[in-house]
Amino acid sequence: MPKKRIYCPYCSENITTKEEDGIPREYCASCNQFFYNNPLPVASSIVVNDRRVLLVKRKNQPHKGAWCLPMGFAETGETAEEAALRELEEETGVKGKIIDFILIDSSRNDMYGDLLFLTFEVEQTGGKLGAGDDAEEVRYYPLDKLPELPFHSNLKAIDAYVRAKSDYWAIMDSFTLSSKMHQFEIKGGDFLSNKLLHIIDSNAEVIGNRWLRDVRTNASTPTYKKFNPQTSFSRNKMVLAQFSKWLGGHYSSKELKDFYTQLGADRKTEGFALSEVISALSLTRRHIWEFALAHHMWNKTIDIYMTLELERRMMLFFDKAAYNITRGYEMQKPKAKS
Repeated sequence: MPKKRIYCPYCSENITTKEEDGIPREYCASCNQFFYNNPLPVASSIVVNDRRVLLVKRKNQPHKGAWCLPMGFAETGETAEEAALRELEEETGVKGKIIDFILIDSSRNDMYGDLLFLTFEVEQTGGKLGAGDDAEEVRYYPLDKLPELPFHSNLKAIDAYVRAKSDYWAIMDSFTLSSKMHQFEIKGGDFLSNKLLHIIDSNAEVIGNRWLRDVRTNASTPTYKKFNPQTSFSRNKMVLAQFSKWLGGHYSSKELKDFYTQLGADRKTEGFALSEVISALSLTRRHIWEFALAHHMWNKTIDIYMTLELERRMMLFFDKAAYNITRGYEMQKPKAKS
C-alpha cells in the first residue's frame, strides 16, 4: 500500500484524520488543510499490426517479468494522450499517433493504491522497435494467443478493442475471400453471407412457390404456363439446392457445368425457347434476392456488406448457369419433324 503522510509538508505538524463530505481524509489542523489521495492516472497504448498487439515485458515491480501494454503514469502538465505516446516510445522505441480512445477503467494496486487506466488505440508512425529502459523485451502477440496479463485493466481494454474491431475484421476477411472467387473458383469458406444461405435453405419451399406463381404468369415465360407445375416446382427446388451447395463448397464447377449444359439441351427438346429458360433462371435469382432482403436486418454496416456479398456470389453462380444452359441449348440438335 502507498505510504500515508505523517507530517504536514507545509508546517511539519503531525497529520491527523478528519471527515470531509463523509469521507475520512488526511488533515493538518495547524494549516486547516486537507490532503487528497486521488487515483493516479496511467496511460496505456494498444498498437496492433496484422491483428497482433504490442506488449512489453516488465523490468520493474509491480509484476516484474510479466507482460503488459506499454503504459506509465502521466506527468504533471501532460495530457493522457501525450503520456501514452511518451511511454510507448520510451518502452518500445515506437513513435505513434492517437487513433481512438478505447477504455477508462479504475483499478487498485498494492504498490500505488487507486489507479485510473486510460487506454488509447495508437498507430505507429515511426521509430524502431526495441526494449527501452523499463522493459526486458517487447514483442507483438496474436490477439487470440496472449500471454498472461496481470493488469486486469489491460485485459478489459484489449477485449473492448477486439469487440470494436470484430465487424470490421469480419468484413475484411470475407471481402478478401470473395475477391478471389472469380480467379480461384472459391466457393466454400467462412463468408459472412453464409448466414443468408441458411435463410434461403430453410425457406426453399416458400421461394419455390413464389417463383412458380411468377413463372406461370410472366410474359417472358409463356411455355411454363402450359407445363406441369409440380415438375417445374421440383426442378426449381433442385436449382435452389445447387445454389446453396455450390456456394458452400459441396458442389463442384464440373458438376454445375454438366448439369446446366444438360438442362439447356433438355429444355430445347421439351420445346422451350432459350429466352424463356434464361428468364426462368433470372426469376429464380430475383426471388432468392428479394427473400434474403426481406428477411435480413439492416441495423449495422456488417449487415449491408453481408447482403452485397451475397449478391456478388449469386451473380457468379447464375452467370455460370446461364452460360452453360445456353451452350447446352445450342449444342442440342433440333427435334426432327414428323
